[in-house]
Amino acid sequence: MENLKEILTEYTEKIDAVISERELAEVKATLFGKSGAITELMKNLKNVPPEQKPQVGKQINDLRVALNTLCDGKEKDLHRLAIERSINEEAIDLSIDGNFKRIGTLHPVNQIKNKLVDYFVGNGYIAYDSPEIETDYYNFQALNIPLDHPARDMQDTFFVSDGILLRSQTSSGQIRLMEKHKPPLKMICPGRVFRADDDSTHSPVFHQMEGLVIDKNVTLCDLKGTLEGFAKFIFGTQTEIRFRPSYFPFTEPSVEVDVSCFNCHGKGCRVCKNTGWIEILGAGMVNRRVLENCGIDPDEYRGFAFGMGLDRITMILCAINDIKLLWENDVRFLKQFD
Repeated sequence: MENLKEILTEYTEKIDAVISERELAEVKATLFGKSGAITELMKNLKNVPPEQKPQVGKQINDLRVALNTLCDGKEKDLHRLAIERSINEEAIDLSIDGNFKRIGTLHPVNQIKNKLVDYFVGNGYIAYDSPEIETDYYNFQALNIPLDHPARDMQDTFFVSDGILLRSQTSSGQIRLMEKHKPPLKMICPGRVFRADDDSTHSPVFHQMEGLVIDKNVTLCDLKGTLEGFAKFIFGTQTEIRFRPSYFPFTEPSVEVDVSCFNCHGKGCRVCKNTGWIEILGAGMVNRRVLENCGIDPDEYRGFAFGMGLDRITMILCAINDIKLLWENDVRFLKQFD
């Protein structure tokens, strides 16, 4: 018993004197290691007379618990001191004058794109990317626009070489996906497209997001419900939509889609040019020939597709009157969208 008291006194002093975690680890090794003081006491317990073993064993265990508690407390104190020392050493004096850099932000077009991608992915769509340098087949022919089709005149295309071009629409990604995966399909394809067009509302490079749904028994009502949900999400819950007949070679029937003006709610203002409506996208039911070109039976599956200009939607929502502002990287303009 005297030996136990001496061990407690000795190691209490050693633990109190420790000034680093490394020293504490060394002390713990001399106590609880293979040849440590507590370990040796436990080994020698077999030499104690049987009638004294319970009492001696309890005393040794109490000693072990007491020393272990001291070590744990010391370890917490050392850890706390290390944190305080680190804070003091790494502290920044905010009173020091300096040229602080302004934190950047996402471009307004990317903000709108990310918002729409999150919406459609949350509704079960997959986001699919496709090459910006495309073949004539995927950009035109597979979309029911053969070489002699008059719809080619609707798009001034940048040709890289014979049969190779900068994609004029992200619809080419829809063809690539339909070739690889059979229905049912729900996908969006956001990305840059290129057309030889340049004025205050058009740019040779702009952004599109096209959507596609292929399944059995898909109807025009499904398209209308999908676009109503999208319009209310991006323009506000009071927004209404209307369909106007149109023509696209890859959809039949085809429609132009307008939304009620979010600024005047249909009364007429400068945003909607006093019409109460704003044109935002084109859509329609996927043409049978497009499905056949992708190896999908048009008698078993139907689908709808829609496409919108992300730059146009950004300009509408942010009241931007010249598309070139989106490409000039003028910090005075961009910092408005922090």
